[in-house]
Amino acid sequence: MKTEQDKATAPGACVPWDKKKQELPAMTGDEQLVKKVWEEVDSLPYTFIWQMVVSF
Repeated sequence: MKTEQDKATAPGACVPWDKKKQELPAMTGDEQLVKKVWEEVDSLPYTFIWQMVVSF
């Protein structure tokens, strides 16, 4: 069963940054850069899944 946090996942994301950030160790570098890269990479499986839905 989905929790409230799982239901709040924005379109275009599989694992939201706030959830992924909790799994990572403390960051010493630029967190905004890591967040940007994560969101770009995380959008790829979402796009792939929707492409499969539309294609078939």
